[in-house]
Amino acid sequence: MAPEARVMEDGRMRVRDRNNVLLTGREGGPTVVLAHGFGCDQHMWRHVASDIGQWAQVVLFDHVGSGKADPAAWDADRYASLDGYADDVLSICRDLDLQQPIFVGHSVSSSIGVLAANREPDRFSALVLVTPSPCYIDDEDYRGGFTREDIDDMLDSLDSNYLGWSSSMAPLIMGNPERPELGEELTESFCRTDPAMAQVFARATFLSDNRADLAAVSVPTLVLQCAQDAIAPPEVGAFVHAQIAGSQLVTLDATGHCPQLSAPEATAAAITSFVRAAYR
Repeated sequence: MAPEARVMEDGRMRVRDRNNVLLTGREGGPTVVLAHGFGCDQHMWRHVASDIGQWAQVVLFDHVGSGKADPAAWDADRYASLDGYADDVLSICRDLDLQQPIFVGHSVSSSIGVLAANREPDRFSALVLVTPSPCYIDDEDYRGGFTREDIDDMLDSLDSNYLGWSSSMAPLIMGNPERPELGEELTESFCRTDPAMAQVFARATFLSDNRADLAAVSVPTLVLQCAQDAIAPPEVGAFVHAQIAGSQLVTLDATGHCPQLSAPEATAAAITSFVRAAYR
């Protein structure tokens, strides 16, 4: 597509092109928006999207700076904060005229979904937060899983050798060492991301603190965590659940930070059960 075809008359980039938006699944059912985490893209949802698409319309997209989102939309200042990504989520919902969708966010997209839902609570019917972490850094009685020194060292490593960092970090994030193909897929996804864009998104991801935003969530919420997760330990899921009034907490019998790849059937089943109960 020629660059001029991606721009509307007032100069704004078309939302669907900006975020590589894809609609799939069953029209007429509930709408489920699937949002990927850092270093990933919408392809990571393919197994879950296939299952959920049997009963719901599924909206897939890539965050700017990831996947096949338009690189011309990248702005380092805008995307240095999770607010920029939350703005994009809301603009996608408006552009598609989505009526009360269920937003499913993986990892950092859980916080992005919380920000979007708090900004426009009437926009969404529910949230599903998959392996969320509102803050990765330990703080007094709060256990995020990392010290500030851990995070600083990780970001320094990412800055100095992004490909090397990706090769070592992705298998840790994925877990499941007995299934090396999963770690390899995540490594390849990381390596496809522009290093300069990844550096900005990484800082927005690992240095943000959205704990105070959780109490403002007013829509039904499912917190979905894995039994073993090196990135977001169970204590984090329990904290998120405790902070969001009326939320549900489900712990999958799964390992790693990406259950949509390591345990897609269980992930889809938990989302399906939650949504069906909400729509009774």
